[in-house]
Formats: sequence, C-alpha cells, structure tokens
Amino acid sequence: MRRFLLGILVLVLALNIFAVDKNTLVIKGSNTLLDVAQLWVEEFNKLYPEIKVTLEGAGSSTGIAALFNNTTDIANSSRWLKNSEVQNMFNQKKWLAPILVAWDGIAIVVHKDIQMKNITIQQLKDIYTGKITRWNQIDPNLPARDIVAFSRNTASGTFEVFKEKVLGDEKMSPRVRMLESSMAELETVAKTPFSIAYFGVGYVDPNQVKVLTVNGISPSKQNILAGKYPLSRPLFVFVDVTNGWPEEGPVAEYLKFIMSKKGQELVEKAGFVAALGQ
Repeated sequence: MRRFLLGILVLVLALNIFAVDKNTLVIKGSNTLLDVAQLWVEEFNKLYPEIKVTLEGAGSSTGIAALFNNTTDIANSSRWLKNSEVQNMFNQKKWLAPILVAWDGIAIVVHKDIQMKNITIQQLKDIYTGKITRWNQIDPNLPARDIVAFSRNTASGTFEVFKEKVLGDEKMSPRVRMLESSMAELETVAKTPFSIAYFGVGYVDPNQVKVLTVNGISPSKQNILAGKYPLSRPLFVFVDVTNGWPEEGPVAEYLKFIMSKKGQELVEKAGFVAALGQ
C-alpha cells in the first residue's frame, strides 16, 4: 500500500510540474531584440495572463547556447548560426529552426560634435582594426584628436555581424572599448567627445547622437528593406524543433503572436523594420 501511495504521489508531483511548465515561457538572447521583445511580452501577457514569461537579453550567443542546454524555450538572435553552432546541432542531434521576425540596419553613430556626415566601410575597418586612430586621418578638417571607439561585446550578434561585414578576417583593435548593451553604447557615445559606436537602428536617438551614412547610404527603412544599406541584416528567433514544430502551448502561441499584424506593428514601434512589411 505504501508503495502504491508513493507512486500516486510521484505521479501527482510530475503532473503538477508538467502543468507549471505548460504555463511558463523563457526567452533569452539578443540585446538588440530586447526592446521589441519587451513590447511583445507586454502584449502577449494581456492575451495570455496565465502564462508566466521571463525575458533576458545578454547576447545572441547566450540565447543560442541556452537552447542547446535546455534553459530557454526561445532564443532571440541578431545573427545567423555560427558554423560551430551548426556543427553542435549535428553532434547533439538537436535541430534549431529560425523564424525571421524583423529587419535591421547596424547604425554607425558618433558624438554630436563630430562634423562629419558619412563614413565608408574601409574607414570603419581602419578605425576598428587600429590603422586609423585620430579623426584628422579621415578628414584633415576634423580634429587631431584620438578616436574613442566603442563596440558590443563578443557575445553579441551585432558584434558578429559587424565583424563579418566590416572587419572580415582582421581582428578588432585592443583600443576598442567593449560595452554590454546597445543602450550602454548610445548613452556612452552621447557623453563621450570624439567617440564612435555601432548598434541596431532601433536604438538610435538623434537627440543624443549623430547617425552617419555608410558609403553614402542612410539606414532608412527603404534602404534596409532593399538591401542597399551596407550593414542591413535580418533578426531571428530560434526554437528547438528536435521533437517537431511546436503546434500548441506557450511557444506556439507566442510565435503566432509576434508574427501577427499586431506583433509586426510592435517591430515598427521599436524602430526596426517589420519582416512581413507594413
């Protein structure tokens, strides 16, 4: 009898744990997507108040790693999978599926006192690899002052895309100062004379920083959608589909919501470009 009662107790506990799991949703990853994800979660909670959602933004690599170690349901990512992550899928026999949720342009911003309007990809590369260290090396009319360059940290998908599109095979200079978030970059450039940084266009505040054109092209919605802006990129969420596509439950409902008309309107509200067009 005791064994029977113990078995019933274990079953009840298991069912209770399952019930809790069915009503939770964990989202981790991209700092770039954090602002829009916060908007998504706020609206999603109005539709599904019974689902407890936790949201963390510590970088795309962090979110994807969390999918591999089963500590998140959804990974926000501002980049595609690395070759090492694809190999990890094969090694673990674990399959991650992408959903393109928005388009973005990596904005190049400088302190408002810098008297320039445009920068080239080559000039950016020379700054961030340390070949150019003073503003007057770009233009003799600019101050003969050191360039204070900021970057996202290496866990960031924005860092990975910038490295691929700007630096290529070259390494970032140790002179570059790493920051933990896009908001930290915005606020730091705003108060740091002779500074430059890069982050998703959704975080740009023209009252605080100056946005440069890149190769003469602005990071406008039209240029990003047309792929004309040199630092355009897609933004993703990844889900684990090892056991099939989620057709019901919190993950399924959340994915349906963020790709709905309302969800995509929130993408635009956050300053990015809707994946489905508006």
